Amino acid sequence: MATLADIVVSAVINLLSAIAFLVAFALLRLQPFNDRVYFPKWYLKGMRSRPNCSGAFGNKFVNLDFRTYRNFFNWMPTALKMPEPELIDHAGLDSAVYIRIYLLGLKIFVPLTVLAFAILVPVNWTDGRLENIKGLTFSDIDKLSISNVSTGSKRFIGPPIISMFREVCSSFDDILSSEYGTSMGFL
Repeated sequence: MATLADIVVSAVINLLSAIAFLVAFALLRLQPFNDRVYFPKWYLKGMRSRPNCSGAFGNKFVNLDFRTYRNFFNWMPTALKMPEPELIDHAGLDSAVYIRIYLLGLKIFVPLTVLAFAILVPVNWTDGRLENIKGLTFSDIDKLSISNVSTGSKRFIGPPIISMFREVCSSFDDILSSEYGTSMGFL
């Protein structure tokens, strides 16, 4: 049976893992030996070349200019604000598709999460069905689920209505923005 502490530990582990991967990506893209991996289009256009063979042997493999490490996350706001054709030209189609999927996920799931916490959590938490069943062991997490809603209760209508509302809003908004260049403003 999951407890709130188990979920917090899992969330912390996932958050720390995500931060570690982001930092590793940001640091590895600054290293000269990774240039062909992180900037292939720049090589094809001649905007970037192999690290110079002159100088210290380590400079070809490790970026020793510590000024570049101070602002190694500066690329993120620039990439998110860049128009799609410019992003495709600069970083490639795969980067543009990844950013589009990422932003669409944020656009759909952040409001959905807020809506679920604002409406579904109070509906499920306050019914008290689990407390009325004798001999049943449950945790606080179980109180947040739909299993805490009494059988035949009108509260069962909440989850399907919110799901349908969210699907209709995201579908119409996506169709209008892609077909007509306008948005209904639901998201």
